Amino acid sequence: MTNDSTTPVALITGASRGLGAALAEELAPHYHIVAVARTTGALEELDDRIQAAGHSATLAPMDITNPDAMRQLCRSIHDRWGGVALWAHTAIHAAPLTLAAHLDARDWDKSVACNVTATGQLIPFIAPLLGTTGQAMFFEDFKAGEKFHAAYGATKAAQIALARSWQAETDRTGPRVHIVSPEPMPTATRARFHPGEPRDDLADPRNEARRLLGLLQ
Repeated sequence: MTNDSTTPVALITGASRGLGAALAEELAPHYHIVAVARTTGALEELDDRIQAAGHSATLAPMDITNPDAMRQLCRSIHDRWGGVALWAHTAIHAAPLTLAAHLDARDWDKSVACNVTATGQLIPFIAPLLGTTGQAMFFEDFKAGEKFHAAYGATKAAQIALARSWQAETDRTGPRVHIVSPEPMPTATRARFHPGEPRDDLADPRNEARRLLGLLQ
């Protein structure tokens, strides 16, 4: 769907499920959502929920590790809307748990490509869209150094290190870069890392999305 030219745009990378989808639904009453993810069916389900609530979204079914696709998306956003007011980066590759000595080369490459390289490419692509007044959100997950989390922990920590550098560099000039810490939620990533964990004790993604968005200034 198209949006009114006065409606701010929120770009969500990793929007199809979990926290990304919850953020999209929470933001939709106030923003036009540009939802990026690889899973077309899940994006369409998100769009159905957003439209049913009377709001609008633009779906971008693409892989964030494809720099040409992401560069074209950012150019299209600029040409169509001029920029974005908010970028929430929830996309992540969660490699299977394994011993560091048994790391699978393909899982390691996917982790680096999605969690580190793509973030390092997206920041330069999206920063001009945010300008000095936009806001960006990154989501910390303290797994670095934990046993069996070598690929995920190392690459997630590298992603956050990139975000922290950008945060420090833009402290006085903008955009505002936020690094927030979600409570454990019943997401697919959490289930992969904690199989059999009781899910009733975990935070509801919509409630957690609401809480995290409340931290923005």
